[in-house]
Amino acid sequence: MKIFRLTANCKKGDRWANFEVDQEIGPKETAHYKNIDEAKGAPLIQQLFYLPFVKSVRLSETTIEVERFDILEWEEVLEEVEEQLQTYLNDGGVVLEAQRNEKIPVSVYAESTPNPSVMKFVANKPLVPQSVEFKNIDEAKNAPLAQKLFHLPYVKEVFLDANYVSITKFEITEWEEVVMEVREFIRAFIEEGNVILTEAPVALDVNKNDQPELNLNATEQQIVSILDEYIKPAVASDGGNIVFDSYDAQEKEVHVILQGACSGCPSSTFTLKNGIETMLKEMMPGKVANVVAVNG
Repeated sequence: MKIFRLTANCKKGDRWANFEVDQEIGPKETAHYKNIDEAKGAPLIQQLFYLPFVKSVRLSETTIEVERFDILEWEEVLEEVEEQLQTYLNDGGVVLEAQRNEKIPVSVYAESTPNPSVMKFVANKPLVPQSVEFKNIDEAKNAPLAQKLFHLPYVKEVFLDANYVSITKFEITEWEEVVMEVREFIRAFIEEGNVILTEAPVALDVNKNDQPELNLNATEQQIVSILDEYIKPAVASDGGNIVFDSYDAQEKEVHVILQGACSGCPSSTFTLKNGIETMLKEMMPGKVANVVAVNG
């Protein structure tokens, strides 16, 4: 696995900041992107345009150059942008997608989950920078893959994460009847170089005050940390996700949101009580008495 390291440079008052990468990531000839539409097929550049102060971006073999608007100075955000870019690359984020006429070697396999209504389809390449869930086609307006999946009459919900898609079906169809069709549909969509998301679920954000984690108290931060480190990897392997919602200190009750295969799963109650609740009680004695899924 490649480990990318970045170095940020910018002269005081300069409109441009340079982010030098220790490995090749871009084209031999510098590409200049002046807006997000011109960055189609360049997911990393699109991510940068979600930042309100980014005016244009230049990409070459080992350099990302970012031009800012005058709404702020680079010294206010330079380190945060450098960190976000490095994290994106080291998480397997795509810099440039293959051109439409180029076939990407893609494989997708289907994997059952504890929820009989949900099937997990795993690809051999990154799909999205972070998890995102769609309950209906209206919510998927910025997710072309999810939109197309909702046109299949048996698709009820779509959950995207890292390198897989979890699909919840209606009871009118059995998975063995359609699993091969869905697997091939997803594989072909990815192989053709189609964009999975036209808008990031959460853009690269350097405004730390907008991050809800900073509003959590010490107990809530500890709960989130335990969920992230110990619980999320386990539920992700089953095609699901768990998100912290709230904590009632008086009742010592943790509220969570279940997504993907975890949502509506017959075994979710068992998982909550015998897995998540037990772990939180052991790791936070006296602070947690109950864990409740706010969405069932």
